[in-house]
Amino acid sequence: MSKVDRRILKTQEALKKAIIELMSEKNFDDITLQDLSDRANVSRGTIYLHYMDKYDLLDKLIETHINELRQRCEAAADMDFISGSLIWTEYLESNYTFFSMMLASKGAPYFRNRFVEFLVEEFLNEVDVTKGKNQGLNKDLTVRFVATAYVGVMEWWFTNEMPIPHQALAEQLGTLLERICD
Repeated sequence: MSKVDRRILKTQEALKKAIIELMSEKNFDDITLQDLSDRANVSRGTIYLHYMDKYDLLDKLIETHINELRQRCEAAADMDFISGSLIWTEYLESNYTFFSMMLASKGAPYFRNRFVEFLVEEFLNEVDVTKGKNQGLNKDLTVRFVATAYVGVMEWWFTNEMPIPHQALAEQLGTLLERICD
């Protein structure tokens, strides 16, 4: 695997930080490449070396976080729901600026939809409708319910500026998931 030049990584991080900061100040559609260039302290040409446009930059940023959450799901595969949720809530809290911008504001519906679809994929194997309390329920409906409820709780948590610690959130979410998915 080839090593990526640190200057490239530094530029990409500056652009990712700049887009989040700018989104906290104005609507995404109103952000210009010049705004990004000024905020990240790079030329407009440099932006095009890394991204096709601001939409590509935002998409790559979203994919970075979704991929990190996917890796955390894989790491938590053998854990109970409370322990697995703790891994998630720690990550969400440590990336507060990004997730609060994407979930607490209505400026990025694409992210919310992408997040729900990711969770649907993740919960698909967790929900069993062949036996127990979920027997006879429609699997797609049940999985969609769990995924959208999870995102709704995350929106609440970020909109209210994390009113409970991430550990308490993980415990509550894990308990609820165990009730629905086990």
